[in-house]
Amino acid sequence: MDEVEQHFLQQLTAPVPGPTGPVATEIAAQLPTLFAVQAQSRHLDVAARWLQSRGDGFYTIGSAGHESNAALGLLTEVTDPALLHYRSGGFYAARAAVEGSTDPVRDVLRSLSCSTADPASGGRHKVWGHPRLHIIPQTSTIASHLPRAVGLAFALGLARALDRRTPWPADAIVVCSFGDASANHSTATGALNAAGYLTHVHRDCPVLFVCEDNGLGISTPTPRGWTRAALEHRPHLDYLHADGDDPVGLLQTTATAIEKVRGTRRPAVLHLRTVRFGGHAGSDVERAYRSTAAITADLAHDPLLATARTLIRLGLRSAEELREQYEEIRQRVMATAEEVRHEPRLDSRAAVMAPLGHVLLRPDQGGDRPPGPLPSATGGPGLTLAQAINRTLAQAMAEDAGVVAFGEDVAIKGGVYGVTRGLRARFGAERVFDTLLDEQTILGTALGTSLAGFLPIPEIQYLAYLHNAEDQLRGEAASLRFFSDGAYRNPMVVRVAGLAYQRGFGGHFHNDNSLAVLRDIPGLVVAVPSHPATAPGLLRGCLELARTEGRVCVVVEPIARYHTRDLFDGDEQWLAAYDDSSTFVPGEVTTYGDGRDLLLVTFGNGVHLSRRAAARLAADQITCTVLDLRWLAPLPMDRVLEAARSVAGVLVVDETRASGGVADALVAALVEAGCPLPIASVRSADSYVPLGPAAATVLLGEDEIVEAARQLAGRTAG
Repeated sequence: MDEVEQHFLQQLTAPVPGPTGPVATEIAAQLPTLFAVQAQSRHLDVAARWLQSRGDGFYTIGSAGHESNAALGLLTEVTDPALLHYRSGGFYAARAAVEGSTDPVRDVLRSLSCSTADPASGGRHKVWGHPRLHIIPQTSTIASHLPRAVGLAFALGLARALDRRTPWPADAIVVCSFGDASANHSTATGALNAAGYLTHVHRDCPVLFVCEDNGLGISTPTPRGWTRAALEHRPHLDYLHADGDDPVGLLQTTATAIEKVRGTRRPAVLHLRTVRFGGHAGSDVERAYRSTAAITADLAHDPLLATARTLIRLGLRSAEELREQYEEIRQRVMATAEEVRHEPRLDSRAAVMAPLGHVLLRPDQGGDRPPGPLPSATGGPGLTLAQAINRTLAQAMAEDAGVVAFGEDVAIKGGVYGVTRGLRARFGAERVFDTLLDEQTILGTALGTSLAGFLPIPEIQYLAYLHNAEDQLRGEAASLRFFSDGAYRNPMVVRVAGLAYQRGFGGHFHNDNSLAVLRDIPGLVVAVPSHPATAPGLLRGCLELARTEGRVCVVVEPIARYHTRDLFDGDEQWLAAYDDSSTFVPGEVTTYGDGRDLLLVTFGNGVHLSRRAAARLAADQITCTVLDLRWLAPLPMDRVLEAARSVAGVLVVDETRASGGVADALVAALVEAGCPLPIASVRSADSYVPLGPAAATVLLGEDEIVEAARQLAGRTAG
C-alpha cells in the first residue's frame, strides 16, 4: 500500500490536462463528496493492516482500487436494500455520508477489531451491514448472496401485487455487488438467469447487479473480455459498463443504471472496471504471481487519483487542498483506530451464541409436559400424511395472508406427490407458484421474501436436490441472525420430500437418507413428521417458530409415508382425523405403547418400522415403548432421558446412514447424561441407495430392529 500512496501523492501535483468537455452541474457537485468517501475507504484499508500488525485487527481484505463503488452509495437511495461484495468500503462510506447518523470510520474499525460495539455483527465477523443504512450483512462466500438479492427484488414486486407493505418504499430497488471471479460461480449464473426469467414472464425484479471487475480471482487472472462476454448478452438483463477511473462517466452511467432499474422494475447489470491494490488480503503476496509491470500498470487506474485530478481539472479543488483533506482523513481514521482497539470483544460462549438463541418453549408445552400419546383429533375422515400436510398448509394460508408457497411443480400440478394439490386454485397464483428448476433460486426466493415481510414455505422436491443449494441455508439463511447480531432474520419453513423406503424407486436421488448436512447448521430447526396425527401440529409449530422468533425451519417429510394407510395390512392405523389446533414445539415427543423392557428411540420411517417391530417383540415377551423424536435439531434429550427412566434398555433406531447419522448424537448424549442403562443402536448402511430391490440391502429393516432389540433385551436380562 505504500507504493499506492506514494503514486497518489506524486501524481496529485503533476500537471493536469485542461477540461475535455462540459460536466453537468449535478455531477460536479457530487465529486467532492466522492473524493472524501473514497479517501476514507483507502485509509481504512491502511488502518486494517496497522491493527493487524498490533494484534488488534483480524480482517485485511481491503477495498483499495474498488473505491469507485462509492458512486452507488451516493446515488442510490438510503432505503434501497443493499447486499454487498466484500470490497465495498467506498459504498459504505458514501451511504453513511448520505444518511448522516452513523460514523462509518468507527463502524468499520469496530468491525475489523471485533469490538462488541460493531453495529453490523456485534463483533462476530467483518461484514458490511447496518440496519439504518439498509445494508444487509453478507459473508464472503462467493456469490451466495445473489439468489437472496433476486428473491428480495421479486418480493418487492410481489408485495405491490398483493398490496402488502415491506420495510422499503414501493419504488425501492435492490443493489447487489460481486466480483468478476464470482460471476463464474453457479450461484451467480443461476441468480442472473432467474432475474432474466422473471422479466421474461412479466414479473417485477428491480435488482441492480454490480460486477466489480478487477481482472483477478485472488491469483487467477480473468481472461480479457470474458466477464463482458458473460454478462453483456444475457436475456432480459440490461447491460451497462463504467470505468472506475473515469469519475464523471462513472457517476453518469451509475445514475442511468439506477434510474433504469427503478423506472422499469427490470434487472440490470453494471459492469464496473476496477483494479485491486495490495493483494487479495494481508496474507497474500501479490508479487508471487503478478509481475512488477502488471502491478505498476494498475496504478494508472487508481479511482481515488482519478477523482482528485478531475476536481483539480474542473477548478473545484486545488492539489494542496486535496492533500490537506487526504491527511486530515488519515489522522481521523488512525486516531479512531487507536481508540477502538481497546474496546471490549466477545469473551464467552454465551455472548458469541446469543443471536442464535435457544428455541423458546411456552410454559404450557414442550419441556414442561411429559411424553404422551397422540393428540386428540377433531373428527372427520382419516387422512394420510400427505393429506394432513396439505390441509395444514391450506389452514396456514387462510389464516395468514403473508404465507406463500412455491417450488418446482407445486402450483398447477400440486407437487410430485400431490401434497400441495388445490392450493393454487384456492389462494391464487401470486401466493402459490412454480419456480425455475433451481434449488438455489427456490431458497433465494425464500430468503428475499422473508426479508420483505412474507412467511415463505418453499419446497425442495427431493432431499438429494438440497445439496445443490445447501449453502443458501448454511451460509445465508441460518447465519443472518449471527452476522447481523439479531438485527435481521429469515423466517421460513422449508419443506423437503426426503428419506428412503420407496421400494427401490428412483435410486439415491429420490431416496437420500442423510440428514447430517442439516443437523450441523447452527440455529437451524429440523423436524420430521411420521404420522398424519402429529404432522399438522409439527408443521404449525415450525410456522410459529418462524413467525415469532424468525427461525429458519426445515421439515423433512418421509416420502414413503405420504400415502401410507396401514401399520399392518388393512388396519388403517396410519390414517388420522385432521387436528386443526395442536401446535408442537421442540421438546415435545410422541410415545407409542407403554413397554417396560425397551425404549425404541426413532423418527420418520423408523416410527413405522419400530412399531411393527414392537408388535413382533411382544410375542417374545419383550415389551417396548416407541418414542418418536419429531425434532432432530434441537434433539429433545430431556424427554428421551425421562422416558428412559421407565425401561431397562434403550435402542436407537436410525434410518439414516451409519456415518454422520442421528444415532451418534443420541447415544453420545445418553452416555454424557450418565444414563445407567444398556444402550445400542441400529442404522442403515454407509452407502448410497441403489435402484430397485437392492435398496433393501442397505436400508435399515424391520428384521434388523427385532434382532438388535432381542440382543439388547438379553443384555438387560443378564
